[in-house]
Formats: sequence, C-alpha cells, structure tokens
Amino acid sequence: MSNSSIYQFEAETLKGEKISLENYQGKTLLIVNTASKCGLTPQYEGLEELYQKYHSQGLEILGFPCNQFAGQEPGSSADIEEFCSVNYGVSFPMFAKVDVNGKNAHPLFKHLKKALPGTLTNAIKWNFTKFLIDAEGNPVKRFAPTTEPLSMEEDIQKSLGHA
Repeated sequence: MSNSSIYQFEAETLKGEKISLENYQGKTLLIVNTASKCGLTPQYEGLEELYQKYHSQGLEILGFPCNQFAGQEPGSSADIEEFCSVNYGVSFPMFAKVDVNGKNAHPLFKHLKKALPGTLTNAIKWNFTKFLIDAEGNPVKRFAPTTEPLSMEEDIQKSLGHA
C-alpha cells in the first residue's frame, strides 16, 4: 500500500458503522463532499446516473456530507439519508457528515487535498468538489464543484480501463 493510497483511512457511514476504505480496493472511486441545501445539490442526479451506468464495471461513488459551506447540510444522518433517497434515488454509499477543511478536517480529505492541490489554495472551496481515485487507491484528478458529473464520464472510463 503506497503512501498516496486512500486505503489507510476509514470513514463512518450514515448508519454509524466504521468502514475501512480498503473495502474498495480494486475499484475506481469518485469521492464527493455533498450538501442537501446547495444550488449544486441537483448534481446528485448525475452522480447517481454515473453510478448506475458504471457500478457493475467497478465504479464506486462515496458521498461525504459537509456543513462547512454556508450551513447547507444542517440535517442529521437520518435526514440526509432520507433526502438523498427520496429526492434523488441515491443508491451509492453515503457517509456521516465530515469537515473537509480546517483543523478538524477528516484525514481522508486532508490527504486528498495534499495529493491533488486546488487552484490558488488546497482548500476545498465549496460543496460537490470531486476526487477521482484509481483502482490502486491513488488520487488522480480533482474536479471543481461546478463540474457536472456527466462531464467526467471520459475520465471515469479511462480510470476503468475503457480508453
């Protein structure tokens, strides 16, 4: 396991269960910080579409709700789960709310920001920043919050070995 691999981290699901990211070894991952009350929230639709299309080929999408941007994820884990399911039919794994910036940032997001620095600053600037991770657990590309999920399809296909 290389130092750049994300498999050294664990995260808590919305149901409170701790999961090692090692469980996703051999999969292409898209890790996204999400929010239910954001102008970009409709991206859940495109993320779910990508998940439905590529999950059987090895894609996992991991959603990490975050309330650090204008308080746009105020709900409890149960609220988040219900919102995602009822409004967007989200079937990809969703995790417990995390901080993505600052001293209390989840170690996974500290690692991702270091591996794939942003423009001007490494900080995550808004909800729906997306990180593409290859099948060896290495971060390969960072996408801006405004990048529509379906516009990442070519990069996902490459990572899945379709290019």
